[in-house]
Amino acid sequence: MRILLLGANGQLGRTFFDQGGLAARGGLTVASRDGLLAAGGNGEIADLSAPESLPTLLDRVRPDVIVNTAAYTAVDRAEQEEALATRVNGEAVGVLGQWAAAHGALVIHYSTDYVFDGKQSRPYAVDAPTGPLSAYGRSKLAGEQALRDSGADHLTFRTAWVYATHGHNFLRTMLRLGAERDELRVVADQHGAPTDTGLIVHGTLTALDRWAQADATQRRTLAGTHHLVASGATSWHGFASAIFEEAAALGLLARSPRVVAIGSAEFPTPAVRPACSLLDNDGFRQHFDFPLPDWRHGLHEVMCRLAASGHQT
Repeated sequence: MRILLLGANGQLGRTFFDQGGLAARGGLTVASRDGLLAAGGNGEIADLSAPESLPTLLDRVRPDVIVNTAAYTAVDRAEQEEALATRVNGEAVGVLGQWAAAHGALVIHYSTDYVFDGKQSRPYAVDAPTGPLSAYGRSKLAGEQALRDSGADHLTFRTAWVYATHGHNFLRTMLRLGAERDELRVVADQHGAPTDTGLIVHGTLTALDRWAQADATQRRTLAGTHHLVASGATSWHGFASAIFEEAAALGLLARSPRVVAIGSAEFPTPAVRPACSLLDNDGFRQHFDFPLPDWRHGLHEVMCRLAASGHQT
């Protein structure tokens, strides 16, 4: 099985690359926007802002599985760059799907809780009506639709509040600010399930294995959109408080800052975030027989890895 990993330098792509699970399942080709790899060395060039360039790469690599972790993720900047965000998150995904449909390949793609408007009080089912509030959310929904319309075999995994030991994310920002300040004001009226990239990688590999073992009928049942997120729920304020509790217990911070709960109106941003973007993940558990533990489990594991690595804020 030939596998192509796109977006190798992003949070999720780097976790795939570091953990080695894809390479253990076949011949792995990795690609980044400029061909340079954060881990060192060179890979292929795959610039999703130039969708027309992708078929040349695909024709050369001829993957059986395309794992697309590349994305435009600057949520606020997308309000001014919606055309670029849509090109990367929408049009390019359609190109991947069209190639895969023509060559019998599987596309594994990642989407977001931001395709929903967040006005629902209960977790969103996979087939719940979408209604993105932001340019970023619209661009990601465009990618979902383009991939579905391509006719390619695909697994689209919506996830949420993603973080890792590396990259730009809420956890790392909190640790940095917590080392600098005595008090932090954090939004408490947006709710979701923080999901670490390790859980997404393990879930994806389990799904890929299930797909590889399935017959044509079973694959029709598995194909489509699933919610790959941690279980449980919290707010950004709750997440920040839990981060500092773990950091203090593991000696990552000399002292924890005071975390003050504020409303979204007190922290305006260019992009409107959904107030409640919990995703119902029961379907993923059932389809792939994969447990999705509470978000605190993943946080503890990530913080332990940071402590073991001698993380410096």
